Amino acid sequence: MTDPSFRTIERADLLTAETSEGPQELKPRSLTDQAELAREVGAVLRLDGRTLDPTSIDVERRDDETMIINMGPSHPSTHGVLRLMLELDGEVVLRTKPVIGYLHTGMEKTGEELSYVQGATNVTRMDYLSPINNELSYSMAVEKLLGIEVPERAVWIRMMMSEINRISSHLVWMATNGMDLGSTSMMIYGLRERELILAFFEKTAGLRLNLNYVRPGGVAADLPDGWQDDVVVICDTIDARTYEYDELLTGQPIFRDRMIGVAPMTAEEALALSVTGPLLRSTGVPWDLRRTMPYLAYDQVDFDVIVGTYGDNFDRFAIRLNEIRESIKIVRQCVDMMPKGDYRTQDPKVTPPPRARIDESMEALIHHFKLFTEGFHVPVGEVYSAIESPRGELGCYIVADGGPKPYRIHVRAPSFVNLQAVPLLMRGGLMSDTITVISTVDPIMGEVDR
Repeated sequence: MTDPSFRTIERADLLTAETSEGPQELKPRSLTDQAELAREVGAVLRLDGRTLDPTSIDVERRDDETMIINMGPSHPSTHGVLRLMLELDGEVVLRTKPVIGYLHTGMEKTGEELSYVQGATNVTRMDYLSPINNELSYSMAVEKLLGIEVPERAVWIRMMMSEINRISSHLVWMATNGMDLGSTSMMIYGLRERELILAFFEKTAGLRLNLNYVRPGGVAADLPDGWQDDVVVICDTIDARTYEYDELLTGQPIFRDRMIGVAPMTAEEALALSVTGPLLRSTGVPWDLRRTMPYLAYDQVDFDVIVGTYGDNFDRFAIRLNEIRESIKIVRQCVDMMPKGDYRTQDPKVTPPPRARIDESMEALIHHFKLFTEGFHVPVGEVYSAIESPRGELGCYIVADGGPKPYRIHVRAPSFVNLQAVPLLMRGGLMSDTITVISTVDPIMGEVDR
């Protein structure tokens, strides 16, 4: 006998089936209350209801005058598995709602099941274009809990590698943003230059992308023989080619029309949304943690914080292009000022012994076995460590309960926070500019859906 609680799904049911993302769904105006509508059009920028632009809430418009369409989740056009729901009046975007959660990696919860030794292999995969910065934020947080000092050479190696990684990340942005605007040449050039950096990463860390190079206590390995020559070639080559990018894009009429004055944002709006990185600096706010809250040895090197004026797409492009040059300036200083000494702390409770010692010393073998099976124990406490990643403030919050694993990990991911700006930036723009706006926000979905 057939159970009445079950029924066969007919083809007609499949044609009319609907999927819903719950609160993330963009609903018709008739089903949306005033407060939610204000948030969706980017008029209310704070949960306490602070409204910066009350005139932007169009309450007179009817549902039969507009159309809600779905864009994504399609990679690479939305720079990852990002889904946007758009309300359109013709080609004009009225409302935008980013829908996230399609990666569902659960990296923060995964990190609570990994030892502190294993943690760097997890966080390096969040922002896969800037893995060293992820590892750095995590490692600095663990070191604060342990109360250990990192050798000076390790500090400078970390700083140099972070800046090289920033250059690599911005090159990918230059490449993909160029492709989004129809410049296939920029895509080829950006990835060509990035290949120099990935080859150096492979030579130094053994891997090209998810490096696991920066670890609590220092770095995994010292710089390879001839590293100075490799780094100088990278700097000289990319520095010269940034001027070629400038000539290719900056004065190009189509590029300028698609970028200048498109998706502007004020400093007040950016601060209300807590956005950071190039997105914030494009509005004229000179907030860069390397300068405002120095870490590593950034207070010992000379560089400029690049800011914009109008907060539009063109400012965000110009900032990233010039940040490549400033990072090259920092890397050159690292080459000249790199100190000698240890590349990691010599505390045997934190750092594994040299491979050769394992065959000679029972104590070294025990330390190695304990580190890679159980890991080291971290004193009870909580800490937040923030750095300036290519996308903004990247912070790692860790709660330790005295064991070998974190009790709680939370990452303040700049891509996740900056994504809030999308409805504001797209409001009143054209459908054809949506991909460009997403590109200039530069979200990494591995970091959003962590």
